[in-house]
Amino acid sequence: MLLFSCSNNKIEEIKELSTSNRNNSMTANHFELLHSDSGIVIFKLITPRLIRYDETQESFTEFPDGVTVEKYDKNMKITSKISSDYAQYFDKKKQWIAKNNVVVINQNNDSLKTEELIWEEKDKKIHSDKFVTIIRAEQIINGIGFESDQNLADWQIKEVTGDIYLNVKQ
Repeated sequence: MLLFSCSNNKIEEIKELSTSNRNNSMTANHFELLHSDSGIVIFKLITPRLIRYDETQESFTEFPDGVTVEKYDKNMKITSKISSDYAQYFDKKKQWIAKNNVVVINQNNDSLKTEELIWEEKDKKIHSDKFVTIIRAEQIINGIGFESDQNLADWQIKEVTGDIYLNVKQ
């Protein structure tokens, strides 16, 4: 390839393009990670495969075959769980994007189902602009758009499209 009459800005853009070809720097199969603080396990991440990309603009990790993350309390009891068929984690933004068959279960056993969920790690918030279903013991709520704290304790559906109350006899 020949380049003629390039200013310094154009040369930098060309360098950027040539170095950002998504060359992965690490691949792992059957990966499991335990994250702890002061010897107490906080969460466990399990994935069939991860691919780490160290790009010049944005380093990220891809989970092309899905991921499951379990969060624990100090007694090693699972307090929440999220799984999806695909996910990405962006380092600089501290942002997770889970896609395809996303399921979140909180400590009250409420569940959220959607096709895309974004976790803003810095803000400790999760959100989606997609169709969501929240299933609780006594209620199923459908809607479009969703915001919550990261524990799925204080949530809000932006546009409710259906609300079903269940009468369960025990």
